[in-house]
Amino acid sequence: MHRVKSPSSEVFSDDGFYKALLDHMSVGVIVSDADGRLIYINKTYAQFLNISIEESLGKHATEVVSNSRLHIVAKTGISEINYPHQFKDRAYLVHRVPIRREGKIIAVLGLVLFDSAQTAVDLAEKVGCLERKLQHYQRELASWHRARYGFDDIVAHSNRMRALKEEALLAASHDLPVLLTGESGTGKELFAHAIHLNSARRDYPFITVNCAGIPRELLESELFGYEKGAFTGAHPKGKPGKFEMAHRGTIFLDEIGDMPLEMQPKLLRVLETKTFERVGGTLPVESDFRLIAATNQNLDKMVRSGLFRRDLYYRLSVVPLEIPPLRDRPEDIVPMAYHFLQKVLKGPLGKAVRFRPEAEKALCRYDWPGNARELKHVLERIACNLAKDFVEIQDLPEYIRKTVAIPSYAPGSPLDEFLATAERHAILQALAQAGNNKAQAAKILGIHRTFLYKKMKKLGMDI
Repeated sequence: MHRVKSPSSEVFSDDGFYKALLDHMSVGVIVSDADGRLIYINKTYAQFLNISIEESLGKHATEVVSNSRLHIVAKTGISEINYPHQFKDRAYLVHRVPIRREGKIIAVLGLVLFDSAQTAVDLAEKVGCLERKLQHYQRELASWHRARYGFDDIVAHSNRMRALKEEALLAASHDLPVLLTGESGTGKELFAHAIHLNSARRDYPFITVNCAGIPRELLESELFGYEKGAFTGAHPKGKPGKFEMAHRGTIFLDEIGDMPLEMQPKLLRVLETKTFERVGGTLPVESDFRLIAATNQNLDKMVRSGLFRRDLYYRLSVVPLEIPPLRDRPEDIVPMAYHFLQKVLKGPLGKAVRFRPEAEKALCRYDWPGNARELKHVLERIACNLAKDFVEIQDLPEYIRKTVAIPSYAPGSPLDEFLATAERHAILQALAQAGNNKAQAAKILGIHRTFLYKKMKKLGMDI
């Protein structure tokens, strides 16, 4: 036993001090030499077995405790930790540890740790119960923050969207950061949900943060949480942040382009280390999360303008997915319209409703500046007033009905541009009428299918 010299070193040099110390321990202590003969028993152990210390010392351990294993540990040199040992028809947990000097076993220390093994069993059951409750509450939390949309909710008839869904499905299979870009309403959040729902983290929380919707002064505490008393008005018990809540799941940072410049270094550090400190705290908090970010802004341009950190941009855009606007994929418009209408008109009625050809033409010719979100809202309004099993052009908003008009030539504009616009509109109408069947659309236009493909390619249309 190592003894440190001090002004009271003469007290510690007295073996009686250590004997008194061990005698006052609440655990039973017994020590044998390398041959298994007892050289020390404390009062707790003697009272526990109702034996005489003086009469027991010098005897072999098995003479005092018939099933003792001190001599076995002395031979094997292997410690026995939390070993259930039978005393007086009851099992108790004990430690047996060999004591070495210069590599040679000189003694074995035995400790009786609990009143009985049942005490440890009861404790283990209590811990297990607490763990089960914790897992239950974690599942409840995850259900409150669960992804709601899968890839089946993403309508993809155009080649571009089909390819994009394949890329997103591949991205779901790993943990790399994903950056979703595209105009407002194109479905970036839909893709974020679907990626999480198809990932290995699907059973854990999906936490959404709208970076543009949180006041600048509150953003740090929302993301990283805060300790009690961190600021005026703070919750007295503190509050976990979004990154902490996303542990083992996914955090979706929407409108990442609106992240204040002064917050960007802190976000970069969290992405690189997966650790952070709560506001007002000093201890690091670890979180195992997967990041998906989205923006309708041109981050590359913002980087060049000094409005967004270059290193953070590179960290976010490991897997970039750009969602094209609806006007660039007209093949998706009518199928998407049916999809939304059927979701609003649930049941047989939704499946029976059809669009008249003129209504489909109008939908395909409109530019949809609000993209899929605007289309969804238009279909919801139509569904509220629909009293028949078809949608006519009169059911559409006036600003969409106007798109059916034949394009007029503006004097002074290049004739080639006018002709290209007219051809594009004619092809879109034919495709809508033919349900996107290219061969049927070619017949409607009175041209060969091969010529239709060449014309669409020349006009930059998705084939």
